[in-house]
Amino acid sequence: MSSNAVKGHSEKHLPQLLQIQAKHAVALVQLSAQSQSPSQQQVASYLKSQGKKLHSRVLSALAERIVVDPFKKVKKMVKDLIVKLMEEAQAETEHKGWCDMELATNEKTRTKKTADVEHLTAQIDELEASVASLSEDVDSVSKAIAELDAAMAKAIAIRSEEKAKNTQTIADAQEGQAAVSEAIGVLQDFYASASEATAFTQNKVVAKQPEIFDEPYKGMGGENGGVIGMMEVIEADFTRLESETKSSESQAQKEFDEFMDDSNVDKAQKEKDHEHWSASKQNQAQALVETKSDLAGTQKELDAAEAYYNKLKPQCIAEEGAESYEERVARRKEEVESLQEALRILQGEEVI
Repeated sequence: MSSNAVKGHSEKHLPQLLQIQAKHAVALVQLSAQSQSPSQQQVASYLKSQGKKLHSRVLSALAERIVVDPFKKVKKMVKDLIVKLMEEAQAETEHKGWCDMELATNEKTRTKKTADVEHLTAQIDELEASVASLSEDVDSVSKAIAELDAAMAKAIAIRSEEKAKNTQTIADAQEGQAAVSEAIGVLQDFYASASEATAFTQNKVVAKQPEIFDEPYKGMGGENGGVIGMMEVIEADFTRLESETKSSESQAQKEFDEFMDDSNVDKAQKEKDHEHWSASKQNQAQALVETKSDLAGTQKELDAAEAYYNKLKPQCIAEEGAESYEERVARRKEEVESLQEALRILQGEEVI
């Protein structure tokens, strides 16, 4: 009777039980004392005893009322009260069923939404870490590509300068060879002509031949080859320079080509990594935005479920120390049984 579902019903339907003034009650007791039937007195005593035993305000108030009301009115009042109590019991049973269903559904919702919030929060942490890691990877590979481009540009510049220098050196060596070869030919022709002239002069003017022309003129060759020998050495140097420069140019070009091939392969891989990591970063960033949105929505739903639970508590959960639903059901059942017993007494049946 003290539950929120039925609280106030007794006051609503039996207000006179609580509002009779003392002087009216005394007068009515005195007036009706002579007209009370034995069963009416027995019922009043029984209900008073049961009211005290069950701590029932309803039975106690009814016991007082039975003393002063006419017999027929007492029977109707007992019957009406039985009906009211049974209606209250039915209403509270329905309310209890509704509360149980709402509390169970709410608990399931709160449990699920709490788990969802925890899961989404963990996902956000993972996505944030992933985005940060991918950002580092993208920055790192971008830097590596830039460094590789710089190294390749530098190698191209060095190779161009080196190639131009080697090309010029080879050309100079070839020109030097040609010039020296031509000079050697001129000298050889000259010495050959000079030798023939000397021999011819010696044959015709033997008596006048100076000592220096005691043999055919062979030029300034000397024991070590003279000018021609020196020029042949120079020619050989130019030939060696050409050969060594060509070899050096070939090796340098080979190393350059290998470096560029390796660098292009490396760059292609890095560009592929850059593209892949950039796309992954974008996808992860988008997933992060969506997950944060999901978390906000889920948190809102959880907050709503928590708010609804706080609204249900005063309606469906008894406060600590308050009478429980089971206790109210048991007490009301005993109240109804007591009223039914009182009605049997009033109808002249034996008390069991």
